[in-house]
Amino acid sequence: MSGVAHVVALTLSWDPTIRGYLVVATGVVVLCGSVYMLLATNTGVRLGFLIAVAGLTGWMTIMGTAWWLYGIGWVGEAASWKVREVVVSDSPDDTSAAATDDARDLSDWKDLPEGGGDATAAADEALTGEDSPLAIFESTQDYTLIAAKETGGKDPDSLLSELPGPHPHHFAVIQVQPVIEQEVPFGETPPPPEPDPDAQVFTVVMERDLGTKRLVPAAFTIVNAIFFGVTCNVLHRRDKAVTEARARAAAG
Repeated sequence: MSGVAHVVALTLSWDPTIRGYLVVATGVVVLCGSVYMLLATNTGVRLGFLIAVAGLTGWMTIMGTAWWLYGIGWVGEAASWKVREVVVSDSPDDTSAAATDDARDLSDWKDLPEGGGDATAAADEALTGEDSPLAIFESTQDYTLIAAKETGGKDPDSLLSELPGPHPHHFAVIQVQPVIEQEVPFGETPPPPEPDPDAQVFTVVMERDLGTKRLVPAAFTIVNAIFFGVTCNVLHRRDKAVTEARARAAAG
């Protein structure tokens, strides 16, 4: 018998998914079940159930609202850069072959912060990723960043930038160029990579995908708010019926 217990304990501790489900199920049974049991013994099974559901959905509506406003908790996919194309040209200023209209002239584009941030990471994945159909290089050591620019989107300094509403297209380009091969004597620090001036320039054109970060908490909040409203309405109608019944009984 002890051997079976050890096997079960090992299995549950080895699989965090099963363990997580059991923890959540235990929490629901202990917390929600104990509250419902107290309400049922004091107010009756049906009324206790309605009160428990109203309290639970009301609390979850408040929690979901906080998740929705701050983008925390149970959220959807975060915003990210989606690669649209890679333009090959002889100079950084020549992107006229781009299929994206806004990327054919980069003269009015703003420089991204030093290093390009997550846009550079998305470009590296597109240029070197094993599953990327646009992969050109074997590793990020084969090229160096020469420019990172963006255009469009909301003004980040505006107070309205975080509010929902129309979102203008937001594009970014990461321009890289193959590096010059340099021989490094053993034991010495490799010099900074230098772009090969005779090599072609690869311009990765990306568009900002806003994702669904707040969609999941929004749906969670709305669904719970509907259940809360329906439950409160049922409780209100029940109270009115009980009041009317008591009034008729007193009058009779």
